[in-house]
Amino acid sequence: MIKRMLLLMVVGFMVILVACGDGGEEADVDPEDNQADNELTRDEADFVVGVSQIVEHPSLDRATEGFQEALADAGLEVFYDVSLAQGDNQNAQLIAEKFVSDDVDLIFGNSTPSTQSALNETQDIPIVFTSVTDPVGAGLVDSMEDTGGNVTGTADMHPDAVPQAVELVEDLGYESIGLVYNSGEQNSVRQIELVNEVADENGLETHESTVSASSEVMQAAESLIGQADVFLIITDNTVVSALESVLSVGQNEDMPVFVSELDSVERGGFAGYGFDYFDIGYEAGEKAAQVLQDGVSPGDIPASYPQNLFLQINEDAAEKMGVELTDELTERAEIVTTEEEGE
Repeated sequence: MIKRMLLLMVVGFMVILVACGDGGEEADVDPEDNQADNELTRDEADFVVGVSQIVEHPSLDRATEGFQEALADAGLEVFYDVSLAQGDNQNAQLIAEKFVSDDVDLIFGNSTPSTQSALNETQDIPIVFTSVTDPVGAGLVDSMEDTGGNVTGTADMHPDAVPQAVELVEDLGYESIGLVYNSGEQNSVRQIELVNEVADENGLETHESTVSASSEVMQAAESLIGQADVFLIITDNTVVSALESVLSVGQNEDMPVFVSELDSVERGGFAGYGFDYFDIGYEAGEKAAQVLQDGVSPGDIPASYPQNLFLQINEDAAEKMGVELTDELTERAEIVTTEEEGE
């Protein structure tokens, strides 16, 4: 009993402090308070949803917003217990333990490790995920059509995204691709395997540099100078959270930074095939509404891929990274500019 009480005390303490990352910076997370997203108290709400997000960055934030809006549109009165793991899988596990201990009505896992941690802790509480690259390979669902168990959700990898990105690199005349990723993220490993396969088919070289924390991203990017012509940043949470480090290297070395999220294009990436993470979060929220409102088992709700995919090019980034925008290229893409901080 004493051991169990101590564990719960540690879990509660970690969830409150989980916003302290590599540099000890504080994030706006307080699971015992309403937070900005909650208008209800726990007692006033009909449902309590535990939101576990692996790290704070624009794409994942958009997905959480979409999820919450879908439940609001469904007319559900929900209290959100939101916790950020700051890229630490152990924190994600502690968050999941706390949600199970609190007996929340549903867990929303925003990333692969967040969802895996939740599934490690419970096969009873419904789990809905988003921002997961390979739900089957990650062991979250039996198949996209027949998920089985207590889990369903939306993937964040369109089947055509990587092939089209690699083909764009080739079309622009580049011969080698630099890949920076966290080898501890299963979703990242699967994407890197796919990039290597497609690159090989198109006669392109790839060079890899791995990280385990966002503080290592700058050094990893710099290690690829002279080896690769461009960077291709996949939907790796560790690297995307420190994207500005790669962008800095790309600008200094005239190495275009291809990205895999439209939010990352607006942050300063040169180009990317993607979709709005709000949309996949919203779709996940619609599935959660079926569970909470209609009593449908997650195992009876098919998981899904993003519905739309299109190319964005950042003209500011193109200039800074030494890329000439041709008429043919601009006709293929939606042209955006870098979103200034605070906009």
